[in-house]
Amino acid sequence: MEYRKLLIEQNDGIVTLTLNSSETLNSLNSELIIELGSALQQLGTDRSVRVIVLTGAGKAFVAGADIKQMSTMPPDQAAAFARSGQQLLLTIEQLEQPVIAAVNGFALGGGLELALACDFIYASTKAKLGFPEVTLGIMPGFGGTQNLARLIGPNRAKEMIFSGRMITAEQAEAWGIVNRLCEPEQLLEQALATAREIGSVGLRGVAAAKQALVSGLNMSKEDGFRHEAALFGLLFATADQKEGMAAFIEKRKAAFTNN
Repeated sequence: MEYRKLLIEQNDGIVTLTLNSSETLNSLNSELIIELGSALQQLGTDRSVRVIVLTGAGKAFVAGADIKQMSTMPPDQAAAFARSGQQLLLTIEQLEQPVIAAVNGFALGGGLELALACDFIYASTKAKLGFPEVTLGIMPGFGGTQNLARLIGPNRAKEMIFSGRMITAEQAEAWGIVNRLCEPEQLLEQALATAREIGSVGLRGVAAAKQALVSGLNMSKEDGFRHEAALFGLLFATADQKEGMAAFIEKRKAAFTNN
């Protein structure tokens, strides 16, 4: 597929995926949702891809969903649009590779929902985050009510969603939405540095840990423990487990192959 609104750069297994529709502040319309979903699915099946960094071109990560496109939707079409956005987020959550959001500017509405679907968020000190949907007479529809409450608790999620208020990157870090604040000119490099660090370890273990973490949020603790133990056991059939433990015993650096 030819991508009109995305830039994809790969270097030593680390992919930088940039939303490149800065004239609309990278607003999520149907075309961009399809392109991004297709790109992520393709990257997800590429064993050479170790970590993905998702960012936006220009002044925004993603300023939200495309209001002009949504404004005339009848209810059934609006629900289908929400489901398409939710499916995009589920694609990110279900990828074996970790996905880091590098939020360089506005992450509002669907943009914040997209960032929340990533495994964690690094943000520019100038970033602004929020769910302004209620100011338009609607509500978050791409999973925001579910993912934000699971991340920061229902009370803070209600305050943020019910008020439609934007918060600063500093407030987002204090609430646990953002992992790390970076100066704007250092944001992408710091996200890439962490991506390279993750990419240097046993990625079969990373993929299993991601599955355990994501799935476990929807399980009882006892079921989560069982799921974790099962995944832990399966890793002992991998070449990476054998190489990693042999390297430790032999006091050398492991040469992981993602097998």
